[in-house]
Amino acid sequence: MGSRKVIITCAVTGSIHTPSMSPHLPVTPEEIAENAVDAANAGASILHLHARDPDDGRPTPDPDVFRQFLPTIKAETDAVINVTTGGGHNMTIDERLEGPLSLQPEMSSLNMGSMNFGLFPALDRFPEWKHDWEPDYLEATRGGIFRNTFSDIEAILERLGKGCGTRFEYECYDVGHLYNLAHVVDRGLAEPPFFVQTIFGVLGGIGTDLDNLDHMRRIADKLFGSDYHWSILAAGRHQTNFVTTGAIRGGNVRVGLEDNLYLSRGVLAENNAAQVTKIRNILEELSLEIATPTETRDMLALKGPDQVQF
Repeated sequence: MGSRKVIITCAVTGSIHTPSMSPHLPVTPEEIAENAVDAANAGASILHLHARDPDDGRPTPDPDVFRQFLPTIKAETDAVINVTTGGGHNMTIDERLEGPLSLQPEMSSLNMGSMNFGLFPALDRFPEWKHDWEPDYLEATRGGIFRNTFSDIEAILERLGKGCGTRFEYECYDVGHLYNLAHVVDRGLAEPPFFVQTIFGVLGGIGTDLDNLDHMRRIADKLFGSDYHWSILAAGRHQTNFVTTGAIRGGNVRVGLEDNLYLSRGVLAENNAAQVTKIRNILEELSLEIATPTETRDMLALKGPDQVQF
């Protein structure tokens, strides 16, 4: 499992939440850049980034939009910039790869399987919408599938991994995703060290039961031994207790407005840095050390910020 320095990842905006859900969700390139820089200054060594249409906040795969905020973040922090290959549930695989293939970041996320990814329950929680696209976007997840087939995974590992030197945050929403990762590892398509992000509480994935946290850890240990770094994220109100428990048990942590809009019960997080500061304080109270970006690059064998195309 490597060093006991804890990597904090911050997922700044994502493609799950929509602008009507929180006035603090960063949407414009300026807002995303400011949130990312502040999160890095608060202690996040990896910034997991999506792009949004500046006009209406819908997720976009457009590399030109990414280029409106990535150079600012790179110039003002030394954090690892991680560009999604997940994009949004309504994008094709080619669309989702437009940004990463153009930008060639140090890291990208990689969902380790196709899955039901249900956002539609949010329709009942918000009576009004700022933009017409929001309810349609959420409703579409009732009958849609987030697609990452074996051929998709192979293409991403080949084109982005081998082709661009990008390494991955392997997103595992269920136990089968760990076995999918083990399969491509066995075939020599991915090389250690693996950064395995176990994800709890997305409708369609494994649930937020701490027994599941232990189970995912046990299976990952069995499959990857000392070849991986474990990280934990949990959706919504489960965020703090899951990532704290995971850190105590040897894991790294992910927070951010992509995963959870709140800072505490009933209190919206005003920015990403607030969540990073909260978890950093908890970790330091537990006498755990926070990994710097340099230490994170070393742990994950990243190519370095001078090798990206932005």
